[in-house]
Amino acid sequence: MSPCGRKLGVVAVAWFIPGGGHLLLKRPGRGAIILGCVAAMFLLGLMMRGALFNPMGGDLLTTVIYYGGWLGNAMSGVFYFLTRAVGYAQEDVAGHVHDYGTKFLVAAGLLNVLGMVDAYEIATGQKD
Repeated sequence: MSPCGRKLGVVAVAWFIPGGGHLLLKRPGRGAIILGCVAAMFLLGLMMRGALFNPMGGDLLTTVIYYGGWLGNAMSGVFYFLTRAVGYAQEDVAGHVHDYGTKFLVAAGLLNVLGMVDAYEIATGQKD
C-alpha cells in the first residue's frame, strides 16, 4: 500500500472505530483511551435521552445547526451507525437533561475527530 493510502486508511479506521487508527499504528494505550472516552460520552448522551440530529434545511442558522449537529453525530463512527440501526429516534424535547444529552452525543463525535487528527499526525511522522 502506498504511504498516502496507508495514511488515509488509518484515518478511515480511526473514524469508523474510535481508537482503531491508533491500534493500527501500534499505540494501543492511546487507542483504548480514545475508545473509552468516545464510548462513554456517547453512552452518557444516550442515557440522558439526547436527540440525534437529522440534516435539515431552512434558513441559514437552522441549516448550520442541523447539518453541523448531524456531522458531529456521524463522526462518532460505529456508535452512530449502530444507534441508527437499532432505531433510536429520541424526539428533541425541552429540558436541561435532554439538551445536555444531545450535546454529549455531538461532543463524542468531535472528540473522535481529535483522535483522527492525532492518528494522522502519528502516521505522517509529525508526532510520536
